[in-house]
Amino acid sequence: MYDDNDRKPRGQRTNRRGTPLSELDPELTAISHKVIGLATEVHMAIGPGYEVEVYQEAMSIALEDADIAYKSNHEIEIEFDGHKVGTTRADLLIDDQFILDVMAEPREISGYDRTRLRAQLRAADVVLGLVINFAGRRLKDGLVRVLNPDKLNAQRDEQTDEHSDEHTDEHTEEHAETHVEETSDAGEHASEGEA
Repeated sequence: MYDDNDRKPRGQRTNRRGTPLSELDPELTAISHKVIGLATEVHMAIGPGYEVEVYQEAMSIALEDADIAYKSNHEIEIEFDGHKVGTTRADLLIDDQFILDVMAEPREISGYDRTRLRAQLRAADVVLGLVINFAGRRLKDGLVRVLNPDKLNAQRDEQTDEHSDEHTDEHTEEHAETHVEETSDAGEHASEGEA
């Protein structure tokens, strides 16, 4: 059986919820692809079977070597109604744009793992998160992309508003040009009638 994503070119594939990669900021997508490549290199060099701290440290070294900015064990404030109610820690905050959750557990990534990362994305106000589980034989089996739907929808609304404003400006300019032409034509007709 084929998945719809198997038939689409790479840039047009979507996750299970249907958000295409093309809707994300191209710079963010490029950095996330680099990070996945680095994680693949780490996994191939070290292999599965170690504690999570080993993979976190290896990823930190790989990110430094690739000149990708990151913050390790980054504290994120959790707010409710304008008040700080607690904190959470992101394993790696990459380039202040997305969170990398590093795992090393011999199991599949669960719904709770996704929910926990999505909560961190909301608290940090970033769009993208990656869960990478280094415990498997193949890294791609332990790689999940998680999106912050609140941030993604806010970005879509901003783009819609910008497009709407551009369309309104274009329509106003077209209407003004039409009005000028009609006024000019009316003046010519009046001049002809007077002559």
